[in-house]
Amino acid sequence: MTAREVIAYMESLRNDEQRQVLMRFFKTGPGEYGEGDEFLGLKVPETREVVKAVLAVNKEPLDLNPEPLTLNREPLTIDEVPELLLSKWHEVRLCGLLILVDRFERLSTKRLLYDAEAICGRDEILTMYLRYAERANNWDLVDLSAPKILGHWLLLPTALVSGREHKQHVLDDLAKSDNLWRQRMSIVCTWKASQQGDPSWCLRYAEIHLHHPHDLMHKAVGWMLREMGKRCGMDLLRDFLRQHVHEMPRTTLRYAIEKMSDEERQQWMRADVGGSRNGVR
Repeated sequence: MTAREVIAYMESLRNDEQRQVLMRFFKTGPGEYGEGDEFLGLKVPETREVVKAVLAVNKEPLDLNPEPLTLNREPLTIDEVPELLLSKWHEVRLCGLLILVDRFERLSTKRLLYDAEAICGRDEILTMYLRYAERANNWDLVDLSAPKILGHWLLLPTALVSGREHKQHVLDDLAKSDNLWRQRMSIVCTWKASQQGDPSWCLRYAEIHLHHPHDLMHKAVGWMLREMGKRCGMDLLRDFLRQHVHEMPRTTLRYAIEKMSDEERQQWMRADVGGSRNGVR
């Protein structure tokens, strides 16, 4: 299986009506954040089915259209993934990213956690992911890949760096980048750590990005703060809000407090509007 075969097959699934819908949804017009991005019109479940097919061995053909993808050969190798990531098609890039996610997860089972070959494989995937990070050039591409590759890597043994401090440098480089999608990776990837009960990654990068000018980052920071509160304790979220409620964008605040009671949400929003902490727990 080659990347060119995968691309040709995905192109055969093109849906022009759905393509127009996606191009509007992902803001591909002049001056918008997804300006110039090209879509085939495939829905995410269709792309996931392609990923399953190209990673399978000796399976039945994937019958998504009258000319099914032939699978009577070896699955796609990781060396073919860069060609997918360099594609002009949004869905093909997503396919490449999801292949990396699948490979990373297969090398991250409990049995392989400290296996030298698995560690090397995970590091190879992480290195490739960072090398082509800017090809994940829309929020869905980042959100479907960063937590499961970069975020998971933060929690696992690696031969690339030594210790947490060096892993932090990797995220700092992303956060300090002038590329919106690299910046979003640095905050969205913290979801995995929060799920495992470690709020420190989220709190660090939420603070770093608190004054980011882009609405997509306002939403991402608020979303990660909300998830951190759910997983690590609402009091940690409240402490962060008490410190920053008067300076954070309203979108960030609304996302962060979404799972609180109506009464408490109103208290936080009044604190933001009125410039006073009175009444906020």
